Amino acid sequence: MSRLRANQITNKTANGAPTATNGLIVTGVCTATSFSGNGAGLVGVASTDNINTSTNAVLSGIVTVGTLSVTGNAGIAGVLTYEDVTNVDSIGVITARDGLRVTGIATATAFHGDGSQLTGISVGISTEALTVTDGNTALLNLTKDDHKVLASGNVTIDVTGGTEASSHQVRIENVGIATVGFSTAFKFPSGGTPALPTASGSLSLISFTVHKVGASGTTLLAGASVNFS
Repeated sequence: MSRLRANQITNKTANGAPTATNGLIVTGVCTATSFSGNGAGLVGVASTDNINTSTNAVLSGIVTVGTLSVTGNAGIAGVLTYEDVTNVDSIGVITARDGLRVTGIATATAFHGDGSQLTGISVGISTEALTVTDGNTALLNLTKDDHKVLASGNVTIDVTGGTEASSHQVRIENVGIATVGFSTAFKFPSGGTPALPTASGSLSLISFTVHKVGASGTTLLAGASVNFS
């Protein structure tokens, strides 16, 4: 503590509070239970529970806050420890010590870990169902994996789209008498198109792999299992 002259103290009783008439300057550490006044002479104070600013906040060193609310620009040069932040916009990497919970939509280029806590993910075979009547074509959408065709009358099966090497299956059920044929995209072993049963209620299964797609046409390598009973 700096030298305090006697004429600067108006109250010197042991049980009272010394009052400095011209200010009190402490060069070391001043420990007090409270401060009063407007704080105009305080310097180097950077500790608070809440920081609220509507202009610019420039923080350096270590800042620990309960809630950080910034409506202007925040320039943070040191380490920021916070409990509650509503929005984090970062082009770098954010590392969560005890997990990161997203209640909206999480968009990422990759996820790591065993995925045991991920929910709402559609995994497995996607199916389309087609009902095709006499004289029409069942156009299979090859963004799907499984295709169920209810056929009646004379029906042709064709495809649209497709990704090379993808595998598909077609489940065909005759609803009434049905004669089912295939477009030229389907290539069967030995060049022979299978003769599917025509009776009502007959079931057949066609499996195929996309061999080629593009402007020159689609080629499907197919096999048939017919007349299930």
